[in-house]
Amino acid sequence: MIVDYNKLLQELIGTSIPKPVSGTLSGHAAGEPFDKHVNEILKKWYPGKVFRQFEYLNFLFTKNPDAVGVEARNALFDSPTLLFLLSRGKTVTDKWSIDNPFEEKQNDTADILVVDNGFYEIIDIKTRNISKSAQPPNIISAYKLAQTCAKMIDNNEFDTFDINYIEIDWELKDDKLICVNAHHKRLFKAIPSDLYINWAAAMQIQFHVSDLDQNFTGNREKWAREYLKHFVEQAKKRAENMIEKFVKPFEKYIK
Repeated sequence: MIVDYNKLLQELIGTSIPKPVSGTLSGHAAGEPFDKHVNEILKKWYPGKVFRQFEYLNFLFTKNPDAVGVEARNALFDSPTLLFLLSRGKTVTDKWSIDNPFEEKQNDTADILVVDNGFYEIIDIKTRNISKSAQPPNIISAYKLAQTCAKMIDNNEFDTFDINYIEIDWELKDDKLICVNAHHKRLFKAIPSDLYINWAAAMQIQFHVSDLDQNFTGNREKWAREYLKHFVEQAKKRAENMIEKFVKPFEKYIK
């Protein structure tokens, strides 16, 4: 790992950000300021290595001005898996220019990207209001993760990147959001078969970062294959339930 996460968690605990002047104290409204706070800390600690996802793409394309068009720009990624996770669509990539750079998108895979010596550390920041109980947040599309695992296996890419999650537990005090606790977990250290897929919520994997187990001891290829087994089993069960509920009761009317 590039980032010293233990040091980062200790740095975060006790820090505060101003209460957002508008919007609710949940989701993106509270998450974004803490996300930017973590980003600023890491930029100071690891100068030249820390990017927002859109910043990295702008940096990569600016550094390679001879790469024109979507195919040439996509070829700048040595890793097909990272290309899948980090790139933008064909049309916008083709139209990219210094005068027309990428901007941040809320559904980017990485809130923060730390790049060093060909290794990519993807970091996603989650926040939690400890004064309220809430269902676990959306983490990543189960389908997108399945595609990622398949690409890792197809391209034998098991040591080019890692996916990390930071949870910041906060409470409101004197018009400030104060970080009272913080947690770091690695996706590829969780037991794949224990990951909950909420099919009704855009096929999102959901969990509180602080609750995520870190008990997986196999290598990355084994993780990818075990997750794909879990995904396929869950998808088949979902398909069977859909047929039972939405197909069989009505088939007699169309025969």
